[in-house]
Amino acid sequence: MPVSFKDKLVIAISSRALFNLDEGHAIFENEGLEAYREYQIANEEKILQPGDAFPLVKKLLAINELAPGEPKVEVILLSRNSSDTGLRIFNSIEHWELPITRAAFSSGRSPYSYVAPFGAQLFLSTNAEDVRNALDAGFAAATILPSNKSNTDNAELRIAFDGDAVLFSDESEKIYQDDGLEAFAKNEKKAAHKPLSGGPFKDFLQALHNLQSEFAEGECPIRTALVTARSAPAHERVIRTLRAWDIRLDECLFLGGMDKAEFLRSFGADVFFDDQEGHCKSASKHVATGHVLHGVAND
Repeated sequence: MPVSFKDKLVIAISSRALFNLDEGHAIFENEGLEAYREYQIANEEKILQPGDAFPLVKKLLAINELAPGEPKVEVILLSRNSSDTGLRIFNSIEHWELPITRAAFSSGRSPYSYVAPFGAQLFLSTNAEDVRNALDAGFAAATILPSNKSNTDNAELRIAFDGDAVLFSDESEKIYQDDGLEAFAKNEKKAAHKPLSGGPFKDFLQALHNLQSEFAEGECPIRTALVTARSAPAHERVIRTLRAWDIRLDECLFLGGMDKAEFLRSFGADVFFDDQEGHCKSASKHVATGHVLHGVAND
């Protein structure tokens, strides 16, 4: 009987997001593919150090030890490496005792097309082109930014999201960009009872919500937060939208344009997803951050 990932949270991740491959990537950029291949084969027994998304992956996989019944989380490796150069990556996965057993090695081409057959709800990569391709194909995806910050002090997995163009569509963001804050606020107040359309991360949030529901109250190892520049009166439409979706968020921060970085640090986010590059750069000083290359801000 074929293996099925139905009812699982499935995350696809690139090798450069999972491990620090900067040295090998520099050889590829400066000396070419063959030099890179020779380097990785010569060093395939040398263990790679964790990359920017490594702590997040470790916490995600640890949920399987706590969840009732069968494992609820699957992490898939999607890599531009070949299977030849990818042996070092699998050796490192084994060394770090990560239960990752499935992978696609695409030998230089974008591996984003394998997000769908693996049934992944999220794709994390350091390659902006791969991320944009996945988003254009209708999947949640983000470019992991360089950061030396990780929330390893708490076993609880904490994930924070921006609202417009991430959890929600960019329909309201377009009004703000075109006509300004006053027109945006007026529109949101008028449309307060009309749910927003879903953005690229809606299905991922739904999958997280479903996983949270597997745990008894007070025992869930996952905590989610909305961290948005919206404020009253634009808050009501967001609340009513989440209610219409029947999706829970543990915390909602309506910041009215305040910088998000300190709030994310206070929340203790393991990762924060935002569509605006400026917000991402600010947040990455404090927490691991994924740039969602979607919506009017990235046109």
